[in-house]
Amino acid sequence: GCGQTMPDQQIVIADPNRLTRLPAGQVGEVWVSGPSVAQGYWRRADETERTFRAYLQDTDEGPFLRTGDLGFTHDGELFVTGRLKDLVIVHGRNHYPEDIEATVAKSHPGVRAGWGAAFTVAEGPEQKLVIILELERHQRAEANQVIGAIRRDVAMAHELVVDSLVLVRTGSIPKTSSGKIQRHACRDAFLDRSLDVVAEWHRGGNDGPVAAPTAPRREQKRPEAAPVPSTSSGSRGAARWQTIDATAEIVLDVVRSIGKDRTVGLELDSSIVELGLDSLERMEIVAALEDHFGGRFPEQVIAEMYTCREVIDAVQKHLVNGSDPRGASRAVEIPREDYRFDCYPEYVKLKQNLEMLEATGLGNPFFMVHERVANDTTVIGGREMINFSSYNYIGMSGDPVVAAAAKAAIDRYGTSVSASRLVSGEKALHGELERAIADLIGADDAIVFVGGHSTNETTVGHLFGPGDLILHDALAHNSIVQGCILSGAHRRPFPHNNWQGVDRLLADLRGDYRRVLVAIEGVYSTDGDIPDLPRFIEVKKRHKAFLLVDEAHSAGVLGPHGRGIGEYFGVDPQDVDLWMGTLSKSFGSCGGYIAGCRAVVEYLKYTAPGFVFSVGISPANAAAALASIRLLQDEPERVARLHERARLFLTLARARGLNTGLSKDSPIVPVILGDSVHCLRLSRALFDRGINVQPILYPAVEERAARLRFFITAGHTTEQIHHSIDVTAEEAERINPKYVSQAGPLPG
Repeated sequence: GCGQTMPDQQIVIADPNRLTRLPAGQVGEVWVSGPSVAQGYWRRADETERTFRAYLQDTDEGPFLRTGDLGFTHDGELFVTGRLKDLVIVHGRNHYPEDIEATVAKSHPGVRAGWGAAFTVAEGPEQKLVIILELERHQRAEANQVIGAIRRDVAMAHELVVDSLVLVRTGSIPKTSSGKIQRHACRDAFLDRSLDVVAEWHRGGNDGPVAAPTAPRREQKRPEAAPVPSTSSGSRGAARWQTIDATAEIVLDVVRSIGKDRTVGLELDSSIVELGLDSLERMEIVAALEDHFGGRFPEQVIAEMYTCREVIDAVQKHLVNGSDPRGASRAVEIPREDYRFDCYPEYVKLKQNLEMLEATGLGNPFFMVHERVANDTTVIGGREMINFSSYNYIGMSGDPVVAAAAKAAIDRYGTSVSASRLVSGEKALHGELERAIADLIGADDAIVFVGGHSTNETTVGHLFGPGDLILHDALAHNSIVQGCILSGAHRRPFPHNNWQGVDRLLADLRGDYRRVLVAIEGVYSTDGDIPDLPRFIEVKKRHKAFLLVDEAHSAGVLGPHGRGIGEYFGVDPQDVDLWMGTLSKSFGSCGGYIAGCRAVVEYLKYTAPGFVFSVGISPANAAAALASIRLLQDEPERVARLHERARLFLTLARARGLNTGLSKDSPIVPVILGDSVHCLRLSRALFDRGINVQPILYPAVEERAARLRFFITAGHTTEQIHHSIDVTAEEAERINPKYVSQAGPLPG
């Protein structure tokens, strides 16, 4: 402790991101005000403003000195816990290095308490967790056990995966004269490889001294394992009656199939979390086991399954023995959350989040009712507003020619085709639309689905399966991820836009799989950036893989004639196996498509569940999309105008110091604040001033990436863009001046 606050001073513990006061006992940044606080830095106005003139956003109290120290108060006394710059941030979550180091110190008797450092290093867009520590002198021979124990305990206590762990010679960790660990010196020594290493382990490396991590066994009683004869002829029924040994074999096989190269040395007590499987992969394990055994795990049990042994026990209890009609399970009371939607834990969590949203006093920005066509302007609550929340990029929705085509189709064919196209729902419009899409892209043929999301989900889920590998961008759309899960193929995300990472993965893994799909997007809808398509084509050819490009936000947008990312880069369209796109953005309609070779289109038309067992796209939607494509070909100036307006918006935004992230050459421009509450405030302030733009908040993105997302259209005028940038910069600066201090050149 540092003692009590002096009478003429004020100490506040503040959230360093939200700039709001934190309650006693909660760790935050230490802010100080009083006569003994300096006025600022000599001739460094910007730094003075940021450091010496901080104000609490919830009460407007200030100014305060931001000390950069982390601490908390208890019974009026201040306790300092560390430095803000040492904060460990992984996947948008804050972790205090002292907490991680305390866990490490308790993990094994061989760890020298107080002689360890936890920090992160950047690897591309990701932060990797590194731990350096000293061993007790007599414990060097136990390095394997120490490393395994640390990885296990850090994963269990903090849900963090250790990426590198280095044991160094006793007395070699940098410390200050007062005995504090110098984390930055440790980081520098790690990066320049000047540590006096005793043993080291790196995730994904081949030099690790330990196999798969294990967790301590929990004392528990398990029933005697005895085979129970099957009473069902089906495979799922047969799977429900078996020994613990048989269950163990199935569980380990499922974990290996999903964890792949990360499960070398997998054992019963291996920690699933610490293997490095993300939350979606862990849910894939759960889904695979539920599918195999034909049952469901209780929600609370899933959260308690850390090791393979605990998964096996849960399978035996809830999926095997729990289904025995002769057992005592009949007498078990079914919890309300298993038969009432209003008690679903997921729904309860949603309600809590909505209540928190309302508690901000800023209102709910979602499901606002638009009262006419949404283009460069819209009408909400009777007010006409400049609109940046519509992806009507080239103005096809609401165009008189497109609307007339849709009306004529209704007059001729009705409002629905009233059947699956395979059976009796085929109309002449369908074939015309698919030929127009194929011609626009340069593909052999195309197939149109009724929805964009279902296009990806049913295509990926149908063309690939167990024994296959799908590599997708870490920022891939949910429809791609859901398609991966539906397929049952092994799924691995790769760092955003990192074709080199795909190349390395395929060099290691291609031979282990039957078919491999690489899935990317033409324009990423959250960041507005574009992948290096020629490089991805080179990689997919080299490793004999399939390539899917999702052009939801690039078709009708990129390239001089709006033909998409293929035209933008000038590649041969035949080099991409699956061109996916939607009809709801540039083409003023609704639905999705896959374009490619004749073989894949024909196969999908006769077998894809989302096509065969679904009604065909409606006459009005088919006609609207077809008219939009023809109008685009007749009026390419729409695309040129869109490019001009998007470039103007991005240039002005960056000139005003707004953080536009990775956006380049696309009509999607984020304004990143890195604070969800501030994004809500900015969105509301713009709404009040006649500008409609939606926020993207945690958990849709990491908290540090919270943003407003602007969709620019060909219909926006230069006056609207100038005005909107001015208002956005003014309101952002009013929230926090740092939001308009990030000026820089355009990317590329």
